[in-house]
Amino acid sequence: MAWSWRYEGANGESVDGPGEAFGSQADAESWIGQAWRELAASGVTSVTLVEDDRVEYRMSLLPVAE
Repeated sequence: MAWSWRYEGANGESVDGPGEAFGSQADAESWIGQAWRELAASGVTSVTLVEDDRVEYRMSLLPVAE
């Protein structure tokens, strides 16, 4: 089982991002916790965590509106 991230831009389109693969969900989540600011600065607005082809969840990288 391989865990990876899919990246989306502001209009929901797929955008290129690091092609990292992880052995566990925890490793993938740890990595995104360190990389999300750089991804957001490059135009990634949301990410989707996938295990092989199964979607685990999707989350926004945009700041929460106050």
